[in-house]
Amino acid sequence: MNDLPVLSVLIAIPLLGAIVTPFLPAATARLAGLGFAGLALAWIAVGALSSYDVDGGMQLSETHAWIEALGVHYALGVDGLGLLMVLLTAVLVPIVLLASWHEPDDEGNSGSRTFVAWVLALEAMSLAVFTATDVFLFYVVFEATLIPAYFLIGGFGRSGRGRAATKFLIYQLAGGLIMLGSVIGLYVVSANTGKPSFLLSDLAALDIDPITQRWLFIGFFVAFAIKAPMFPVHTWLADTTEKATTGTSVLLVCVLDKIGTFGMLRFCLGLLPDASQWATPVVVVLALISIVYGALVAIGQDDLLRLIGLTSLSHFGFIVLGIFVFSSQGIAGSTLYMVNHGIGTAALFLVAGYLVRRRGTASIRAMSGGAEKVAPVLAGTLLIAGLAACGLPGLSPFVSEMLVLIAAFNHAWWAGAIAVTAIVLAAVYVLWLYQRTMTGPGSVVAGVDVMRDLDAREVGTLAPLLLALVLFGFFPMPLLDVINPFVTDTMSNVGVTDDPPTLTGSVSSQGGQP
Repeated sequence: MNDLPVLSVLIAIPLLGAIVTPFLPAATARLAGLGFAGLALAWIAVGALSSYDVDGGMQLSETHAWIEALGVHYALGVDGLGLLMVLLTAVLVPIVLLASWHEPDDEGNSGSRTFVAWVLALEAMSLAVFTATDVFLFYVVFEATLIPAYFLIGGFGRSGRGRAATKFLIYQLAGGLIMLGSVIGLYVVSANTGKPSFLLSDLAALDIDPITQRWLFIGFFVAFAIKAPMFPVHTWLADTTEKATTGTSVLLVCVLDKIGTFGMLRFCLGLLPDASQWATPVVVVLALISIVYGALVAIGQDDLLRLIGLTSLSHFGFIVLGIFVFSSQGIAGSTLYMVNHGIGTAALFLVAGYLVRRRGTASIRAMSGGAEKVAPVLAGTLLIAGLAACGLPGLSPFVSEMLVLIAAFNHAWWAGAIAVTAIVLAAVYVLWLYQRTMTGPGSVVAGVDVMRDLDAREVGTLAPLLLALVLFGFFPMPLLDVINPFVTDTMSNVGVTDDPPTLTGSVSSQGGQP
């Protein structure tokens, strides 16, 4: 495996599937797409996990000259952060394909062949983003993810999806254009040393003056804040999750949006540490607004899928808060939160999608309750996924949420106090959602008594996600063992250390007061 381009092959597998599946019959395209996605996941297990050293830093590296005059390289590699994002992507794509087995062929949608092809293309581009170690290459694939995402939103879903797709594209292109200025700025800085390069390893070694760092930081951060998303550049999110299919929403919120927080860790903290610390007060305030505002707005939603989309605004606020309080607990919690949010929100979107298809509406008011009596498995999975969203102890998001909150309180008591209110607000929107959709007298609700429960395929798509929520809720160390070396390297690069515990008094060796 040492000489095999593991990451290039990984990207090529779904890319090949995206090229092949449009030419197959619909039923065959669905099977082939699932096969390509499964092969990519299996390849990670064989090619990456089997040889990955948790303490080895950037690994599985590939570097080839691409545009020598500009110092551009085709360069790939993964560390703890990249590996977990690659795994999350590879796990969710086959689940989405299986969960969306017949939905793309509904009237008004573009068909299974097209859906499968765009999903695999999005997977390939996302894997390239999470493995790119050249800034120019990262920018190219960062922008390339918008193509399949746009067609997935615009080609499948509910009425009004075309407008939602256009709004999504405008926001993302605006962010990419701003980031392009910072990418060019990095080239100028490196060219001034006499050897232009876009390699992360070369750029991290540069001594960039504070003012330049700040301008570069702004360009990157704005693009990543839109992608994440964060307040106030988040308004595309709810429209997209409301109009797109739930499978598309899973890919956008649980995979594509992670590029935003991934970029903050990789580029803002990795290349521009002084500017990141300079921007901390503003970023922390924006993160806190996202946390509280997202939860408050979610409470007032009637559209089930729009509500779930807005909960992610609150969750991404937690992730950004943990990143920018500059402590090992915060960065570890944020990285873990990225994984746990992807698992929990994917389960919530999928079970909500199953409910919407059965009821024929996404309006919570129109559902009027009563479904738990005739669909107990669906009700149970919705409750578990919902409780994960509000950080119930024993489910994996709780661990990451507590790490971020501890870091926030250590940073400033008021930051932790504001952030912790989101736990109460999350309990409100989750339990109220469950009460309005699942409880109540089903016999008086038209259509509830004949609503079927989840079938074997649907249970199969949710089972690995629910298992992961419980497993990593009680035993998060397999993930933290991968995350912690990355956290140590990031803290060292930024040049900060954790504050030692503060004692109000001391005790003598004999046990008395001094």
